[in-house]
Amino acid sequence: MAGPLGPRVVVGVSGSLGSLTALHRAAAEARLRGAELWAVLAWEPPGGDLPARGGSHPPSLVAKWHRMANEQLMEALGTAFGSEGPGVPLQPMTGRGKPGTVLLTAADRDDDLLVIGAGARGRLRRAVRPSVSRYCVARARCTVLIVPPSPLHHALTAAHRRNAWKLPLTTRGLTG
Repeated sequence: MAGPLGPRVVVGVSGSLGSLTALHRAAAEARLRGAELWAVLAWEPPGGDLPARGGSHPPSLVAKWHRMANEQLMEALGTAFGSEGPGVPLQPMTGRGKPGTVLLTAADRDDDLLVIGAGARGRLRRAVRPSVSRYCVARARCTVLIVPPSPLHHALTAAHRRNAWKLPLTTRGLTG
């Protein structure tokens, strides 16, 4: 079993389909390397971090948001692995801050492997929400593995889009 100075695979988790795909890949990498799996969820208070802008949040609210982040992480881990677990030592961790900053704080050793889901990125999304994977690749001191969305993600997105526009769903391409 890996100790505190043993190899680590750090993975960003949000609960999205892309992050669950990255979580499975990270678990596979941890098994191959005999490493601990560090599942990291970054959180920020709703509306942003007021202390960084000269304001403050009541401690009770901060504690509530932290608890909600922990619950979200445990739910994502349960969705990904069920009661079986990932098959390697698991260290769940939540951190307050922007996702890129929190992930790089967790993956702070040269021999770490940082795994991040690439997510679906369009022009509008890039303009509104910066890419965590690009941020991490540009600043990480360890190896970064970017996991593309699964083919299922594309199929679900297309079905959701058709449903939103009230178009008939087709089964073409769903059968072998």
